[in-house]
Amino acid sequence: MAENWSQIEVEATVSDYFEMLAMELRGEPFNKAEHNRILQKLLNNRSKAAIELKHQNISAVLIELGYPYIDGYKPRGNYQGLLYQIIEERLTGATYLHQAAAAAVEKEVETSPIINDLLAIQVAPPRREEAKQKLYDRAPLAHKPVRKNYLEMESRNQALGLAGENLVMEFEHKRLWQAGKQDLANRIEHVANTTGDYLGFDILSYEINGRERLIEVKTTRFGELTPFFASKNEVETSETRKDEYQLYRLYNFTRQPKLYVLPGALRDSCTLDAIQFSGLPK
Repeated sequence: MAENWSQIEVEATVSDYFEMLAMELRGEPFNKAEHNRILQKLLNNRSKAAIELKHQNISAVLIELGYPYIDGYKPRGNYQGLLYQIIEERLTGATYLHQAAAAAVEKEVETSPIINDLLAIQVAPPRREEAKQKLYDRAPLAHKPVRKNYLEMESRNQALGLAGENLVMEFEHKRLWQAGKQDLANRIEHVANTTGDYLGFDILSYEINGRERLIEVKTTRFGELTPFFASKNEVETSETRKDEYQLYRLYNFTRQPKLYVLPGALRDSCTLDAIQFSGLPK
């Protein structure tokens, strides 16, 4: 078994990750491979794969603390207790990262992304790794509250939400039109605009057999495993009308939008934490 990471090694890796994340949030280019090579020289004979795994662990901790993660470093749990502690401590003074995160989640969507093949943006839903026992036996940490949850702030970005709903309207229209159901395509309704946001879903669409499809749209600029926030009404509507309900999750929205669909009751397809409700696909 590999030797446990020291505090110095963890601090160096967290600092490197924070630097890359801030650059990504500001839209600045950087080279992950070059950052990895530099870290290999600083750390205690850690391999490229070991450093990448630690970066994935950092992504998992940041999600728990309400921060976005670096695209390409898919969140992976089973992390070292020391890692959580150091990330919490470093976040306290990471003003540059707070500023970059706030600017990213509050920025309005000025133009919709250009998509050549709209139906091709749909992909299979991700699956979270199964819960595993911690590798490191440490006493539970007394987690401090984070001042801001940037993922929740993004979920309240009305311009981003509306842009996502408009894209799904186009997606649904094209899906039904290509299926030869032009009459159903022309009946799609953006009920969040026409009726109100109290229905528990955003868009009324249809299956090709004419049955109603109730679509709730959740949009993020960030990666596929970024948690989304659902209201009590949305969760309850997904249960009472689970045969018609579908959650459309749009991610990487401002760069290269992708979409996955979670049908049925949200409690069945997601792990729900009672904040308002914060969801991740199971």
